[in-house]
Amino acid sequence: MLKNSLSILIAFLAVITFIVVTQQNHSYQTKQVKVSLTALKVPPLASDKNPVPDFNKYEDVAIKKEKFFAYLLPEVKRQNQIITAERHAVSALFSLYKTDGAFNKQQQAVFDYLVKKYTVEYETLDTAVFEELLIKVDTVPEALVLVQGAIESGWGTSRFAKKGYNFFGLWCFKEGCGFVPKQRNDGAAHEVAKFKDLSHGVMTYMRNINRLYAYEDLRALRAAKRNEGKAITAEVLSTGLLSYSERGQEYIDELLNMLRVNKQYMGLGS
Repeated sequence: MLKNSLSILIAFLAVITFIVVTQQNHSYQTKQVKVSLTALKVPPLASDKNPVPDFNKYEDVAIKKEKFFAYLLPEVKRQNQIITAERHAVSALFSLYKTDGAFNKQQQAVFDYLVKKYTVEYETLDTAVFEELLIKVDTVPEALVLVQGAIESGWGTSRFAKKGYNFFGLWCFKEGCGFVPKQRNDGAAHEVAKFKDLSHGVMTYMRNINRLYAYEDLRALRAAKRNEGKAITAEVLSTGLLSYSERGQEYIDELLNMLRVNKQYMGLGS
């Protein structure tokens, strides 16, 4: 009897020890999660500040397309690298919130930066804030960015692209922020944005896709595919861009056709 009681006591103490050690290890692991603003940075490309190439000099259409995509693609990849790092940070912060309920100074700085960049407004910090961040902080298929750039900039030949690194027809609304369109309607105040370099232009476009209300449908499609474990393709997400152009479905049809006929020139592999 005494032997059995002793065995039970030893087993009980072993369980208690296991629980305490597990909790200590878990607490230690959550405190070791590295989340910093530095980790979100990806070195800039030296070529981003170079003048935009003269794509009109290529008489061969196939070569012109290849050169255009080759110019734009490295920065698109870089911006997706940044977004991927930001998404990892959101996931890490979410885990910390669920376990510790609070952030240290460095983690709080990252959280504040992300909710500001992606315009996530909240009164009380809860799981919904992180769920919204995970919907917004996600990559954009490179092929979709490339064909939109081709359409909106006339394959890099528009004056907005050549003089202001604006390959996506982006507007701004502060006087002097860009180029005044030649065909702007009376009473309109918008300008076509001018950027300091290619990085600034591509970042602004991808940030707009990820945070503006107009592209909520695209983000919903992307989140649904991710939750289903299915591929997030340019073709699928293009259908969420009805608000990108006044042309509506006609614009979507053009995007889908551009994706169909230009994949071979993009340098993305199979």
